[in-house]
Amino acid sequence: MQGAGTRGLGVQGAGVQGAGVQGQRGARHGAAKRGAGRHGVGQPGFTARHGLLTEDQRALAGDVAELIRGDDLRTVRLAVIDQHGIPRARSLSPETAIAAMTAGLDFSGAIYGLDTGNNLFMDASGEGAGFPDVVAVPDPATYRILPWADRTGWILCDAYSASGRPVPVDGRGLLRRKLGQLADSGYEFVTGLEFEFYILKNEEITLKPENSGPAPRPPRVSVFERGYQYLSEARLDSMSQTLDAIVSVLIGLGFPPRSVEAEWGPGQVEISFAPMTGIMGGDAAALIRSAIKQVCQRLDLVATFMCRPGLPNFLPSGWHLHQSLAERRSGHNAFADPNAPLSRAGRQYVAGLLDHALPALPFAVPTVNGYRRFGLEAFTPDRVSWAVENRSALVRVQGAPNDTSSHVELRSGEPAANPYLYLASCISAGLDGMRRGLELPAPDGNGPRLPRSLAESVRNLEEDRFFRTDLGDSIVDHFLLMKQAEIKRYEKSLESASGSPDEVTDWEMREYFLA
Repeated sequence: MQGAGTRGLGVQGAGVQGAGVQGQRGARHGAAKRGAGRHGVGQPGFTARHGLLTEDQRALAGDVAELIRGDDLRTVRLAVIDQHGIPRARSLSPETAIAAMTAGLDFSGAIYGLDTGNNLFMDASGEGAGFPDVVAVPDPATYRILPWADRTGWILCDAYSASGRPVPVDGRGLLRRKLGQLADSGYEFVTGLEFEFYILKNEEITLKPENSGPAPRPPRVSVFERGYQYLSEARLDSMSQTLDAIVSVLIGLGFPPRSVEAEWGPGQVEISFAPMTGIMGGDAAALIRSAIKQVCQRLDLVATFMCRPGLPNFLPSGWHLHQSLAERRSGHNAFADPNAPLSRAGRQYVAGLLDHALPALPFAVPTVNGYRRFGLEAFTPDRVSWAVENRSALVRVQGAPNDTSSHVELRSGEPAANPYLYLASCISAGLDGMRRGLELPAPDGNGPRLPRSLAESVRNLEEDRFFRTDLGDSIVDHFLLMKQAEIKRYEKSLESASGSPDEVTDWEMREYFLA
């Protein structure tokens, strides 16, 4: 990955491997400490007192402080990724952002009580009464300049309680813990992101007050480009002005797309990225989606990652998650084999994915709308199955004997999934298959049928013991509470709904189209 975490990230010519600013490290991190108290954020000395940053991160924080000053920024956005995978941010002055790297930043804990419609789903009088602040601690390795925003920096944060303990429902913290377990087993997680999404024209620039509340009616939209010409160069070229703007921004962020394609639906786009290691896959997914939305809205367009918009002739979108493991000592692909498409470790990993596929599904497909995709067309999985180079299988093996790039593609996900929960659930399942030495079954398509509703899928997770043990009670309980509240609201909406059960409802459009 070129430029991830570097100064300007390509916009100003920086192109350093890895976290970038680590290569510019000096003895400057004292600069980040100056004035932490007088800026009124967090608790002075919070990160040092609770040992929240590694030695590398502490040195990196000083470098980032100097970069923020040298880049002549007006504002720096500090972002926390919520339970839906959506960035929530505060915009700070540069010096306040620098102070937050040692003091932390007071951040409203109410974000963890919001459902997909931005309504509170938790009882404010219960546990966590009053929704106390959390402390957002910037991760200096994620510092970027946002290419589309004037003199604006961006840093991703981890969430802690006032006592310095990780927030139990923070997905980024969960993924980091799973990556640590994987490292203890001698491996590093390698991720390839592949999203599908829609671009539409916004025909309703003026927002009426009556349509400005929670889960609002989506704006009137029109088709951005004709569909049903899969991989058409002409369709791709007609979208080039907008796609060029998106690609330019992603390059500036340090995530150059590997490919951009015109998909089946009208204005449907697929974008994929070169392999990323570790937590970078989750961070990139969250920032890439947010960047695409922000670029499009500045062009009076709408980008939606809703799985199946309720619009005529619109087909579902998926998130195909490519994954493999690298051996930490050698760096070699642990899934490669000289005599088979997949190594023994790779086969055990896939066996784990299949064994836990049903209870893991809500993490990959967390919305009511996402289940309208399964069994709808040939390229969508219908059952728990695997195969080599078969797009209708749940797990598609991509590789051949002596192929150093052999890997697997999980095809269940929807584009709106929380990236940290999606990735963490894969690591849990795959690593369990390796620890138990599971045998991969024959590659047939007669496995259990995938659920056709979020309610059915959530019941599978609720009855499962593995993920509760492996991911932790707190995060599973919180996730179930949130999804059960979402299901109840959806089912209540059906009492007054008309039309076929196969049609996307007005409730779904209000809930997910602009999320």
